[in-house]
Amino acid sequence: MIRRITTGGHGHEFADLATLLAAATPARSGDVLAGVAARSEQERVAAQCLLADLPLATFLEELVVPYEDDEVTRLIVDSHDPQAFAPVASMTVGEFRDHLLDPATDPTTLAAGLTPEMVAATSKLMRLQDLIAVARRTPVVTAFRTTLGRPGTLATRLQPNHPTDDPVGVTASIVDGLLLGCGDAVIGINPATDSPNRTVDLLRLIDDVRQRYDIPTQSCVLAHVTTSIEVMERGAPVDLVFQSVAGTQAANTGFGVTLDLLREAHEAALSLGRGTVGTQCMYFETGQGSALSSDAHHGVDQQTLEVRAYAVARAFDPLLVNTVVGFIGPEYLFDGKQIARAGLEDHFCGKLLGVPMGVDVCYTNHAEADADDTDALLTLLGVAGCSFVICVPGGDDVMLHYQSLSYHDALYARQVLGLSPAPEFAAWLERMELLTPDGRVRELDSPAVRALTAGLA
Repeated sequence: MIRRITTGGHGHEFADLATLLAAATPARSGDVLAGVAARSEQERVAAQCLLADLPLATFLEELVVPYEDDEVTRLIVDSHDPQAFAPVASMTVGEFRDHLLDPATDPTTLAAGLTPEMVAATSKLMRLQDLIAVARRTPVVTAFRTTLGRPGTLATRLQPNHPTDDPVGVTASIVDGLLLGCGDAVIGINPATDSPNRTVDLLRLIDDVRQRYDIPTQSCVLAHVTTSIEVMERGAPVDLVFQSVAGTQAANTGFGVTLDLLREAHEAALSLGRGTVGTQCMYFETGQGSALSSDAHHGVDQQTLEVRAYAVARAFDPLLVNTVVGFIGPEYLFDGKQIARAGLEDHFCGKLLGVPMGVDVCYTNHAEADADDTDALLTLLGVAGCSFVICVPGGDDVMLHYQSLSYHDALYARQVLGLSPAPEFAAWLERMELLTPDGRVRELDSPAVRALTAGLA
């Protein structure tokens, strides 16, 4: 459906809903690369004005990716809850934005009634402070061995990657992170190869550390979902099943996954019953630009497609979901400003859809970004109530070759914002005498340090 508007004496025309959404999106390099970005700031403002007056119900009638061609679209449409949507069904996108910004609104009651396109459209009309304010009032709590997402907490994924999966190097990185209070969301390794045997070895390594020190956390080796299914059949100690997902069927095909395959993996992981305080056992990663990078974007802007990926994640009741916000590169998010906005958009949109959202605050070495940008985004996410962030030794992932947060960065955020680790993990840190009551690292002569480092020399 063609939509037209005149602003400032100039007429603007948008051929369909996808074109309107793309033109209304705050600037980012990926949309320019795809040829869908607004051609000028005037056109962007015109699109945002039209979008603000668009009824939310429009997104149930006009689909940006055809229903008959795409299983993600079918999932979104078929799982929509009209009863949950009813309180906001008469609103326009702009009215819904204002409704969310009302402190009396409880956004957590709306998740099942919202589609990704509704949420993405609303975020395009928001400043950073709006994204932060609403996300902060939208906690999403999940549990396996730790309880994640409670207000006042900030959890961490301890990422002990090694370029050759060397057991000593991986173990040293795990111990380093534990000594600095990290690892309550998950101890999660990106393996250097997708070998089932290597995956089993790494799973057993983490599980041995976890059991030896009675650590309340979960482990994950971020192998392909088919590898996880295979190693579960072998009896490997799989806590969480991981998979990267995207917002279109074609992009997920590029990842080698379907909804049926994810369903099979979810059922297999549930059957293991390894959780202690909860049963949520799936872990998904996403990232703006993933569909474009595999030529599977259908002419839709990258932020809208990113939010559609959260509908995939939501269908499998995950423990963890995170956007790797700057990982794909400056071709999609050019600089620190674009990365910061994308991280806050992703966090807001995921939580509004009921997804337990974390963020890998990161950038590649050829992006126009640096540690000041990651400091700023980490601080904003902490204020926004982010469930978890990813931390690597020294902030430099020596296997994936990108810059992320360090273990020390998580300590900084907890201290200055008054945040705590997940409650079960916080109790373990106290029991092990690893941190002071105000969250600072104790002197290195504590009994816990000697116990954790025994045998590493």
